[in-house]
Amino acid sequence: MALLEIRGLRVNYGPIQAIRGIDVDVEQGSIVALLGANGAGKTTTLRAVTGIIKPAGGSIRLDGQELTRLRASRVARMGVNMSPEGRLVFNGLTVEENLRVGAYCIRSKDEIERNRKRVLALFPRLEERLKQQASTLSGGEQQMLAIARALMASPKLLLLDEPSLGLAPLVIKDIFRTLQEIRAAGTTILIVEQNALATLKIADTAYVLELGKISMSGKAEVLIHDEKLIEAYLGNKKTK
Repeated sequence: MALLEIRGLRVNYGPIQAIRGIDVDVEQGSIVALLGANGAGKTTTLRAVTGIIKPAGGSIRLDGQELTRLRASRVARMGVNMSPEGRLVFNGLTVEENLRVGAYCIRSKDEIERNRKRVLALFPRLEERLKQQASTLSGGEQQMLAIARALMASPKLLLLDEPSLGLAPLVIKDIFRTLQEIRAAGTTILIVEQNALATLKIADTAYVLELGKISMSGKAEVLIHDEKLIEAYLGNKKTK
């Protein structure tokens, strides 16, 4: 059984069908990518998983337990946490305070401290800036903080929405390398990205969304060489 199972998921915005009956499996300990153009339904899918949006139909199960009828706060306590598009750090709070907010659903002080040490080891630059307000950080540092804040909640499943958005290539490389470390430590990742090439290089499995439907899926190491995917998302250049 996959850690996350999505079956026949449908999401509507009024009369508009944003997600049209998709199936997605996220295996324990894997990185799974959701790729596609703007408006394809990628973010909507993540929001449905977190409970922020209620589906019009279908099933979302975490470890076999149905999520679609649960509040977002309950879903978070079950181990699903998201780093949102645009980072959305709390600009008026310090880095330290942002991290503490991320641990809101953790009751054990020892666990909070372990998580704090873990995220600061993953992102050493944050340790140097613990007393700074989040608004003073660079875009890359804010993205690190957004991911670290999500990790403070001890997620079973980490959802990432466009973590490379607006960042310099070297920063993207650092963040994607850190995502591999996070997975290696046991956290399962579902990532939404438009940077298909960088994502396929670290993912195990990928799904391509087009207008709310899955148009393509499979092993990332295979899809990275798919002619259709190359033409649509990888700049018309074959990968080596």
